[in-house]
Amino acid sequence: MVVHTALPLTRAIPAPEQVWYASYGSNMHMDRLAAYIAGGTPPGATRTYPGCRDRRAPERSIAVELEGRLYFATESPVWTGGRGFYDPTAAGRMWGRAHLVTVGQISDIAAQEMYRDPGADLDVSTAVRDGRDELGPGRYETLICPGAIEGIPVLTFTAPWTLRDVEVVTPSAAYLRYLAGGLLESGPWEERGIARYLAACPGAAGSWTAHQVRELFAAGIDR
Repeated sequence: MVVHTALPLTRAIPAPEQVWYASYGSNMHMDRLAAYIAGGTPPGATRTYPGCRDRRAPERSIAVELEGRLYFATESPVWTGGRGFYDPTAAGRMWGRAHLVTVGQISDIAAQEMYRDPGADLDVSTAVRDGRDELGPGRYETLICPGAIEGIPVLTFTAPWTLRDVEVVTPSAAYLRYLAGGLLESGPWEERGIARYLAACPGAAGSWTAHQVRELFAAGIDR
């Protein structure tokens, strides 16, 4: 399967109807994403999500690589370890999964990531035009647009800070299991490569080895 990369936008798209939501954390896993879109409690989770106003599944989902790094920081009450964040300014490549959704859907997903009720569309025009828009100080309130795939803007959300500004935090086994499962579902990556990738991300590096991450596949990741 093909790994897609975002290309620079060649024309202005002031108000796109659809975007590629580039997920790099637990929402790479379709079971997890389904709870954000249709509502419900993901397997192994304690929190129930209200879901999106538009409960249709993504039109497509594709594997992506973006410039920058995945790192783990802050403390997740859901996973009891470091959360995943994206630093587009850090050297490296981040693996992810992009879902073709509406602007309303990515808005509602972002709201739920911030423990808010969905219901209002985000203005994504600044992020699409400038590549970045800080909508608020929250951990997932900074919109990043690294480019476009097939002429459709790629959008993701992350924290306003960078990897250099924050202390990294070790992710839990349950969280890494979801990330590994989502990358495996994406298609192009194999277990060994996924394990090396996750074990090298700041926060996991030094606390998790590639061998330990790979053991998570035997502990319940759907193949």
